[in-house]
Amino acid sequence: MFDLDKLVRENVRKLVPYSSARDDYSGREGIFLDANENPYGNLNRYPDPYQKELKQAVSNFREVAEENIFLGNGSDEIIDLCFRTFCNPGKDRVLVFPPTYGMYEVSAAINDAGLIRIPLRSGFQIDLGKTMPVLETPGLKLVFICSPNNPTGNSMDPGDVETIIAAFPGIVVIDEAYIDFSSFPSFKKLISVYPNMVVMQTFSKALGIASARIGMAFTNSNIVSLFNRMKPPYNISTINQRAALNRLRRLPVLRNQLELIKSERIRLAQDLGKLSIIEEVFPSDANFLLVRAKDPDAVWSALVTERIIVRNRSKIVPGTLRITVGTRTENNKLINALRRIPI
Repeated sequence: MFDLDKLVRENVRKLVPYSSARDDYSGREGIFLDANENPYGNLNRYPDPYQKELKQAVSNFREVAEENIFLGNGSDEIIDLCFRTFCNPGKDRVLVFPPTYGMYEVSAAINDAGLIRIPLRSGFQIDLGKTMPVLETPGLKLVFICSPNNPTGNSMDPGDVETIIAAFPGIVVIDEAYIDFSSFPSFKKLISVYPNMVVMQTFSKALGIASARIGMAFTNSNIVSLFNRMKPPYNISTINQRAALNRLRRLPVLRNQLELIKSERIRLAQDLGKLSIIEEVFPSDANFLLVRAKDPDAVWSALVTERIIVRNRSKIVPGTLRITVGTRTENNKLINALRRIPI
């Protein structure tokens, strides 16, 4: 039985959040003498702490009610808030499914949360048989599921994911950073069904403004309120809010870029599969391909000498490189460089 109040750390329940000047007055017009700002300049005012204009745009774009949206300084802030809101240091635990996004484990270590790992089975899918009994572990507060998964690129079986959400009395975080590249639907449409679910998305991948550091969380309004209580008062700058708004005003351009990336992903996978140096190209629902290569360390080093940078993931998935889908020209240069490597 899901009980949000019992999951929240006691100190968080008692916390009186910082009240900024913009909490007292949120209007745009007036003589502002309330926040000790410099009266001169174009960037002299504090940003909207709740990103109301941007949230409205995100609401329209993602078809999620504004009250169910939290915006963070990157998805990493949202991950950290999940730990700080729900996990008592030195006591509570989290569940992850490696190989997966490394920040879950880093945040667990930073917040002194115990870590339970259940490795993905063949095809990089969740081992449901091993997972279900673990969901009853005392002190288990969070489950992180990355879909499409990083670094493997595949989407998790939606039925398995929903089975976990329905059975777990804690918080399930679905990381959908790469969802725009996938044919699978987002879980955000189920936030009204499952109050224990947090769906993360980002402006960094398909929306193409990674430098702005804006993450999105779609969840029930009570969890949004908890995150607002815990976050720094001005967690997203005015500059970055404007960048995100401008990006959402160019949706036809974004959709065209998305289709180009997906078509290049198919072509790049085919071209990589023809190379003797590449032993396997794994299926991908993301904007990258995980490949198994002959001597990946040597391949990585050889590409670096040609100033082509891919990610060596051999320590996580033995023998593999992760290759982001670039422009057609960039992908051609990569393929030509791989053909020249004498392995």
